[in-house]
Amino acid sequence: MKKIEAIIRPEKVEDLKEELNRININGLTLCQVMGFGQQKGYKEYFRGTEVLLNVRPKVKAEIIVHDEQVEDVIEIVCEAARTGEVGDGKIFITEVVDAVRIRTGERGEEVI
Repeated sequence: MKKIEAIIRPEKVEDLKEELNRININGLTLCQVMGFGQQKGYKEYFRGTEVLLNVRPKVKAEIIVHDEQVEDVIEIVCEAARTGEVGDGKIFITEVVDAVRIRTGERGEEVI
């Protein structure tokens, strides 16, 4: 099992959900996060004073998949989240050692 974490633009979440649903991936966790990379920040004016906001709102999507689904999900995330502009996000893939369904106590790949 692998955990795919994708940091994406908030406006791309619905596109991602639709595409994951299309390939029958039905487990997704979303978190609102703040951060910056190459995009850095932006300037706003608050009560006439210029303020540099150096973090941007993003969404972290976490998806646990079987090993054979990893490449398909990466491709889907890239297609759904890409705008071609700086700040489209990043994808991180990590190994999942085990999983437990709390309701039944089941363990392993059957849980996902």
